[in-house]
Amino acid sequence: MSPHAEFAVIGGSGLYALLDGATEFTIDTPYGPPSDPLTIAEVGDRTVAFLPRHGKDHRYPPHRIPYRANLWALRSIGVRQILAPCAVGGLRPELGPGTFVIPDQLIDRTSGRTQTYYDEGAAHVSFADPYCPVGRETVRGAAERHGIAAEPTGTMVVVEGPRFSTRAESRWFTAIGGTVVNMTGHPEAVLARELALCYTAIALVTDLDAGVEGGHGVTQEEVFRVFRENTDRMRGLLLDTLTALPADRGCPCGDALEGIKLPFELP
Repeated sequence: MSPHAEFAVIGGSGLYALLDGATEFTIDTPYGPPSDPLTIAEVGDRTVAFLPRHGKDHRYPPHRIPYRANLWALRSIGVRQILAPCAVGGLRPELGPGTFVIPDQLIDRTSGRTQTYYDEGAAHVSFADPYCPVGRETVRGAAERHGIAAEPTGTMVVVEGPRFSTRAESRWFTAIGGTVVNMTGHPEAVLARELALCYTAIALVTDLDAGVEGGHGVTQEEVFRVFRENTDRMRGLLLDTLTALPADRGCPCGDALEGIKLPFELP
């Protein structure tokens, strides 16, 4: 049986499994294998693929995740809409642990990561609005149904990692308009756009970043603990959103490559 799914979830720290009764598929890509085999299952009337971003055993740190292989593998089996839950640090005092944020903007502060499929020719994709507007609105509606007071907008600052930020860096991220800080949101989002996929981040605040007033130095144990405590809330939000996403895409994401001559054919 050949794997097929039109929807996918890329799970972050603390979310290594999502779908019950899933079938596992090993996928290879021109960029090597993805972080782990894909698991595919039915969610309502939707066929959904799940991929643990760091691998099930968290073997890939953020700067070593095979981002290109991950997104390519998902598109190759038919995925066109992706939900991307992730752990983030809050850059504002009111965004404490357990808060959900639905980002609408991104600031890239990574370095050295391969962030494109297009190594030849002139293929310049628009990235003014990094996240799918329909996906974001669908998450917002699902959060309301679950009684989750999610921030409907926000700017995610993506840092190289794997270290956490200094207090000075944290204060600077806030000064330039950051809402939350994360280590994996880029190049994942732009690679999705280069494949004309819908990509929607769902950020769970696990800590106040170091430079936030009254904040203390972030620890890995704290991040993992808070995500564990909110796994059921995140899982419910994801499953509700998956069943509510429109099957026919009416957003600009699918037309992202219109008029651009690509150096290869997409899967």
